[in-house]
Amino acid sequence: MADSPLKDHLYDYLKQGRAALLWKLDGLSEYDARRPLTASGTSVLGVIKHVATVELGYLTDCFGRPSDIALPWMSEDSEPMTDMYAAADESREFIIDLYRRGSALADATIEALPLDAAGHVPWWHPDKADVTLGQILIHLIAETHRHAGQVDIVREMIDNSAGWKQEMPLMDGPEEGWPAYCERLEGIAASFM
Repeated sequence: MADSPLKDHLYDYLKQGRAALLWKLDGLSEYDARRPLTASGTSVLGVIKHVATVELGYLTDCFGRPSDIALPWMSEDSEPMTDMYAAADESREFIIDLYRRGSALADATIEALPLDAAGHVPWWHPDKADVTLGQILIHLIAETHRHAGQVDIVREMIDNSAGWKQEMPLMDGPEEGWPAYCERLEGIAASFM
């Protein structure tokens, strides 16, 4: 079955989100790629590891296409939240490779199946667990772009780098410059105290 224009469009959005995530690692030291910068421990590498895990979960087993990629952090006896950070023995290269290998398996599912292909998500509520590839693509686009936004903010906290893709970084900013702009916004917020 030939790909539909809608499927191609959805697939492009997923690829854009993937590229945005990986781009945020460019130029970061190992420390900055791993360090938690929010109260919940969000880090650039941790988010990429999480998104790789999520994408693999949805686009392999849920469509009867098992993966040969081991995810020990998803075992029942693993510590909670281990899919959300880079462990000491998980290098940047390991996580990037995991993401790329997982994306390749996910791509094979996307390319092989039509949007109306039936799947089953066992961790969802039984009333919603029977899905189509189209539903899962939309879910993963939302998930990937949500996490790309988180990583964008974390990266901005590290070195003021902002933007959603390399070709379109955040513009130079307001005429008065970022510090003056933020000071002006703080003044507005303080007027509501």
